[in-house]
Formats: sequence, structure tokens, C-alpha cells
Amino acid sequence: MKFTDSPVIDLPIRDSILSFQQDNATIHVGTSVWPCSLVLVKFVERWHPSSCTADTNPYASLLDFNHKRAIELGTGCGVAGMGLFLLGLHDILLTDIAAVMPALKHNLKRNKSVLGKTLKSTQLHWNKPDQIKSMGSPFHLVIATDVVYIEETVGPLISSMETLVADGGAVLLGYQLRSPEAHVLFWEICERVFDIEKVPHEHLHPEYAYEEADVYILRKKV
Repeated sequence: MKFTDSPVIDLPIRDSILSFQQDNATIHVGTSVWPCSLVLVKFVERWHPSSCTADTNPYASLLDFNHKRAIELGTGCGVAGMGLFLLGLHDILLTDIAAVMPALKHNLKRNKSVLGKTLKSTQLHWNKPDQIKSMGSPFHLVIATDVVYIEETVGPLISSMETLVADGGAVLLGYQLRSPEAHVLFWEICERVFDIEKVPHEHLHPEYAYEEADVYILRKKV
């Protein structure tokens, strides 16, 4: 997969094309489109139950979005959330910090004709437990892509994931190593909280298999 810093990133999903305006010149990383979000969406598209039969699909149950509620952490420009919406994850809440919301709302408006509606979005800070709890009952799926890059946010991020994902649910994580310190701490804590499944690279979409990006499935330990 070639990655570009073009101001506009197009992402084909089935018979539609999502278009994302990004701004790499700001100090907020959430206004850029990062490879992990593209990799995650195209992985889901490849293994979506509508794309292959259940007996040959190891992710059929996970990616059966019927009647599932989801929340995305660190939505940024909205790539993962909008992409998964088009793949049938219709009850999804997109969240990010206040500084990134204008970019998200711009891209939601930009793609409204493709989406057919405006997806739900709200501000959410991982270091505010009361705000995390106010999101309501736990979600079947927690979506996050390229969110591990600052060591200080690792603890609140994992705590948020643990609180927000339902027992029997899963975290779909698009991951790329950004900070060695954050990387070590993240996986150290994750191993205590979650059962970790790394998606084999050969299971990623062949045209969107960015060599530095991985997809993980995290489930709370019983």
C-alpha cells in the first residue's frame, strides 16, 4: 500500500468511495489520515460475512455487525468509523478531543451523500473516568486505530477500552509502533487486561497491507 500526504485521501468501500480531507500542517495528529485506519477498514471489508462463506471465515462472528453497538476512540478524520458504517456497523459513536472535532465534522459532512446520514459523534477524554462511564452500557465493539503514541495516555486509553467493551465483546485495534516507550507500556498492560490476537499479515487486504501496520483483536480476560 502506498501512503500519501495528499490533502485528500479517497477510500473505496464496495461500490462507494469515501473522501477525507486532511491537514498535516496542524499540531493535532488527529487531522491526518494514518495508514492503520485504512488497513483496518480494508481488513474488515475482506472478511466481512457478506464477502466470504462462514465456514472459510475465521472472523465471521466478530464481523457480523447485526445488532451490535460500537464506539470509536480517537476517531480523527473519521476513516475507520465511516468505513465500518458502510460495512454494516450502523450503531457506532465516533469520539475524539475537542480540537479534532472540526476536522471530523467536516469529513462527516463531506461524505454525507455516501453515508446517507450523519453519524453520531461526541467529545471524549480518556483521562476522565466519569465521562467514560457516561457513555452508557458497554459496547459490543471498541474501535481504535493509531492511538498509541504518547506514553502518558497509555494507562487512560487501556482503562477506557476495558470499561467500554462489553464482556464477550472485542476491541478492534489498528496498530503501528510510534513511540518505543508507549509501545512497551501499552503491551505490558494489555497482556494483564486482554487476551490478544494478532491478525496474520496474510489476512490483511492484499492492496492495503502496509508493512508497519497491524490489526489486533483484544478480548477481556475472563
